[in-house]
Amino acid sequence: MHEDIVNRAAAWIGAHAPESAAIALTLLALPAFALIARLVLRALRSGSVGPLLWMRSRRALVAVWILLVLRLDMVLLHARHGVPDWLLLILQLALIASLTWLGTRVVQAGGEAVTLRRGGLDLPDDPRLLDTNLQARGALTRARVLTRVMNLLVVLIGLGLALMSIPGVRQIGTSLLASAGIAGVVVGFAARPVLSNLLAGLQIALTEPIRINDVLIVQGEWGRVEEITGTYVVFRIWDDRRLILPLQWFIEHPFENWTRTSASLLVTVFLWVDYGMPVQALRDELKRVCASDPDWDGRHALVHVTESNDQALQVRLLMSAANSARAWELRCRVREAMVSYLQREWPQHLPRRRLRWPSNEHGEAPAPDLAGQTR
Repeated sequence: MHEDIVNRAAAWIGAHAPESAAIALTLLALPAFALIARLVLRALRSGSVGPLLWMRSRRALVAVWILLVLRLDMVLLHARHGVPDWLLLILQLALIASLTWLGTRVVQAGGEAVTLRRGGLDLPDDPRLLDTNLQARGALTRARVLTRVMNLLVVLIGLGLALMSIPGVRQIGTSLLASAGIAGVVVGFAARPVLSNLLAGLQIALTEPIRINDVLIVQGEWGRVEEITGTYVVFRIWDDRRLILPLQWFIEHPFENWTRTSASLLVTVFLWVDYGMPVQALRDELKRVCASDPDWDGRHALVHVTESNDQALQVRLLMSAANSARAWELRCRVREAMVSYLQREWPQHLPRRRLRWPSNEHGEAPAPDLAGQTR
């Protein structure tokens, strides 16, 4: 009985070799994939990029493996059973899509591996820490921008391969390209924003004019770089508004970067005082106020008379802080403290207007009446 079943199976396999190979290949596809994956993961060290790469791309790898097996099955069955061309086309497009998916996941895993080695995937959202993570912000910016640019390139290549796989689209494209290059001109104009942002992203990633969490002055607004994508930058303004700017904008327009090489800043406070005010007293009080302020970094606490007119002196108070957030708090507190000091200790030397009326024949200055005329 058993020998009869075995003989019949062997005879069927001999008479249907392509079908038998396709069935065997389909049945063994997933177990073979699981075995290969287990062996590869066991061979990799736990601290390497391999486990992260597998975790991010395992689903795409399974999809590619299954589609490759199905494609090979169709090739085996095509010679005898004549598989429809539309089915082969669908499998080919699905395979291109899965390979594109796999490429994006591999690029994403590579970017995450780089950022993990340089300190982590996220940065603290505290503006007071901007001066302590300049290198980490630079590495994170390069990894994110290059990852998104590479993903965009992978998607564009996959889309191009998918379109070229469709016979009708390929024929239409060939005929248009042959007709005086009209298609090339149209595609060039249509793709110009995409390509310009792509090149701008590469330039920003390599030269780092901006980084994640950099403090900028953009179009008169103070804020921080919250996110850099493959096409635009999210600029978080101080009042939690978001300004969305294309990458190309930062290449073509000037802007201020307060954390390019260091986050430390110099800030000023201007006061107007009377000519009789002793400037040395202001210097001593400024040093005392700064010494007790937690946001002063100990570098500068200077007082200069920067301007004078016919009514008062302009005094500039110059202080230093570790970053812009601390500088703002330091400036506000110093201004409040110095104004209180003047009101408390030197109220007679606050800015004032002096008027002198011409004296009469007895040497006395007449008082003006309500109409402004002398009596």
